[in-house]
Amino acid sequence: MIDQLWQALQEFGSGEMAQVGFGALLLALAVSLASSLFIAYLYQTFYRARATGSYVHHAFPLMGLAITGIFVSVQFSLPLSLGLLGALSIVRFRTPIKEPEEIGFILLVIATSLTAATFNLGFLAMLLAVAVVALFIIRSDPSFLSRRSPDGMFMITLPAEQSADVIAPLVELLTKQVPAGSVDSIAEADGEVSISYRLSRITPLQTPALIAAVKAASSDARASVFFYRAGDA
Repeated sequence: MIDQLWQALQEFGSGEMAQVGFGALLLALAVSLASSLFIAYLYQTFYRARATGSYVHHAFPLMGLAITGIFVSVQFSLPLSLGLLGALSIVRFRTPIKEPEEIGFILLVIATSLTAATFNLGFLAMLLAVAVVALFIIRSDPSFLSRRSPDGMFMITLPAEQSADVIAPLVELLTKQVPAGSVDSIAEADGEVSISYRLSRITPLQTPALIAAVKAASSDARASVFFYRAGDA
């Protein structure tokens, strides 16, 4: 009886899986785990340090093993694959992914797990290598994907009675100091005039000099700076 049980365990419930062998299946799981851990390291290195990072990478190792195990099982069994298709048609995961960058890392975990499950290890290595190159390109110039988006907003508030004489010099000053920016709006309310100037290609370290220049042009002006992506390098 023990011999029959051991023989059944060695067959993995499928003759095709038994032909693949225990060592190959264990290798697929090991490669999937290693790839998931490596992707978790990439997440921490290239994304986790930013202000919007989360701890989704803690789930990468288990996700990789689970996905690999599922697809190793279903690729040798038509009934299992049809059952998985039916299950996925009714299951809904409604937990939202708050950060769009996380989707890319999760899809990378899925892709590497699938390639490990199909024993396509050469393509897996190529996939990880190209992903690392892409992350280094993004890190070298994080703004090249969003050059048309402003980095922040510079707000100037001054008394309305002074606005006629000060607005034009202030706009000229901002244009000279931040040539890549542009005036977003000029509004008057409650006896004050507010000037909104879009900041582009400027770092937080450059803002003190800009505020000082505005103060020198108008001592009554109040300046505020808002950056949209404070966590960017």
